[in-house]
Amino acid sequence: MSNVTLEDARRVIAAAEKKADEIGQPMNIAVVDSGGNLVAHVRQDGAWIGSVNISISKAWTSKAFDISTKDLGDNSQPTQQFFGIHTTNGGKVAIFAGGIPLVRDGVVVGAVGVSGGSGEQDHSVAEAGLTAF
Repeated sequence: MSNVTLEDARRVIAAAEKKADEIGQPMNIAVVDSGGNLVAHVRQDGAWIGSVNISISKAWTSKAFDISTKDLGDNSQPTQQFFGIHTTNGGKVAIFAGGIPLVRDGVVVGAVGVSGGSGEQDHSVAEAGLTAF
């Protein structure tokens, strides 16, 4: 199985940074490998320090469950199948938009996590990173 390399992570982050600059929202951008380990992280100038760990948690969550955090969030609302999942794994599970799996040859090999704006902004910046992957 292939894994996310530092070169991959830098490419993903560069594309995500470009999108964040375009929308005028400073972001924290994290990339993890197939084991959920941090490969690279960038905190853009002016991005919230409180979002550093959130971006990493979004990337970790997306890889841990092989799903976007947006979709996981939709499925973890009251009456939904994953309600309460955010309380597992020591509270590390993020259930709001901004984490997206990175897939190579049909296998999730890592994930990107973005935090610092609205859920819609975070997801769009993560999508830009995914496109570059």
